[in-house]
Amino acid sequence: MNIIPTEIPDVLIIEPQVYGDDRGFFFESYNQKKFQEKTGLDLKFVQDNHSRSVKNVLRGLHYQIKEAQGKLVRVAVGHIFDVAVDIRKNSPTFGKWVGCELTAENKRQLWVPEGFAHGFLVRSEIAEVLYKTTNYYAPDYERSIIWNDPEIGISWSLESEPILSAKDQKGKLFKMAEVVA
Repeated sequence: MNIIPTEIPDVLIIEPQVYGDDRGFFFESYNQKKFQEKTGLDLKFVQDNHSRSVKNVLRGLHYQIKEAQGKLVRVAVGHIFDVAVDIRKNSPTFGKWVGCELTAENKRQLWVPEGFAHGFLVRSEIAEVLYKTTNYYAPDYERSIIWNDPEIGISWSLESEPILSAKDQKGKLFKMAEVVA
């Protein structure tokens, strides 16, 4: 396992060791002991999620204001551009974002800690995204920041207008959003 730092030190790209031959490949998508040794993070994941989306679907930017979730995100099928936005008010990177290409081929994962909004854009015809969370889904505390907030300025590299859920269309501007103290 290789840990790649990002511009926001708490957000990490994880590259697994992949064993491949003419039959295919094998890799450990998660090993708690190795993850803890390499990252220094002692986490307990409580929920695994799996989504399937078509090209140009943009999901996010989601977070939970209470019962916050850390997320370990990977792609089983396809290709996404995955984004984390720091919403920790007292952080030196408050309001900053980092993005990473996650594909079934590169097998990379993105660690998105608690205190970050998360979203992704599907770049392939379909994508299946799997992510582990450190807390359970709590709909009463779920919030959404609008994907194209000018203050955050995420470079999505869109080819056309994204496909959004009704909930994501109603995301708040960053300056109006509840953030983490």
